[in-house]
Amino acid sequence: MSKEIIHKEVVILGSGPAGLTAAIYAARANLRPLVVEGPEPGGQLMITTDVENYPGFAKGILGPELMDQFREQARRFGTEFLVSWVSKADLSRRPFALETEDHQIKADTLIIASGASAKWLGIPGEAPTPQGLGGNGVSACATCDGFFFKGKPLVVVGGGDTAMEEATFLTKFASAVTVIHRRDALRASKIMQDKAFRNEKIDFIWDTAVEEILGTREEGVTGVRLRNLKTDEVSVFPTGGVFVAIGHKPNTDLFRGQLDMDDVGYIKTRDRSTATNIPGVFACGDAQDSVYRQAVTAAGTGCMAAIDAERFLDHHPIAADKEQELTAQ
Repeated sequence: MSKEIIHKEVVILGSGPAGLTAAIYAARANLRPLVVEGPEPGGQLMITTDVENYPGFAKGILGPELMDQFREQARRFGTEFLVSWVSKADLSRRPFALETEDHQIKADTLIIASGASAKWLGIPGEAPTPQGLGGNGVSACATCDGFFFKGKPLVVVGGGDTAMEEATFLTKFASAVTVIHRRDALRASKIMQDKAFRNEKIDFIWDTAVEEILGTREEGVTGVRLRNLKTDEVSVFPTGGVFVAIGHKPNTDLFRGQLDMDDVGYIKTRDRSTATNIPGVFACGDAQDSVYRQAVTAAGTGCMAAIDAERFLDHHPIAADKEQELTAQ
């Protein structure tokens, strides 16, 4: 069966804050963008309960509700949506070629807003399901959720820079923070280790794995079940919340070998823009931001990507019947 062919001036991969902001700006510029949504429409905010730090919502807003407003605003200006999984991408020529199960998509410009996914432990009690406590005492973002844990003892799982940053930040709210690490030494940089070791609110449990998060949907998190990896001793450690800080993985595997990335997979962008090494391809949000990873900063780079794409199209139009060979810059 032949696939339906779609040709757009702007194609946006991802429908989180970055992708939908890019869509709003591109649609308002009359570029009729297509947003291709993957298996997690709306991004990480869809599994976030209260969002208290997005400007314009003085009383806070639920993550899914915020993303619904983004979506409706983008749709209002003419954005089209396609729910599908892109399995193949060819960025060697314009228009760029993307393939899904049912469609061949041609894009005069491509905005990658595919986001990043927090790495999880994969243990009982962690997931955001009716049986789990994700979003109800379990988080992967201290900046997003630390405020909700005022006066509570908290656990941070991990031993790298992210874990030390999370632990240090959480001491602003928590009564105490305990870092649980599988090894007997941290992987974090010395400056981050020293900062954590000097903080009187931070304690450490070494050579230990978290095997289960305990609690109920009504009470939230009440404790964690631990196993000492040297003695095999099992114990329960009481806590009011768990922050998993073992890193993020950008959703960029589709573009490996075509776009410049760092060792983790974050797409590299040029100077103070969202331009990648391939002319006409732009990256925004958590797919290229390994530092801030906030909804508001993602939205900001989505705006930048749309403006960058609009200006690129003004200077590099392509005829409908002619492809342009590209050379990576």
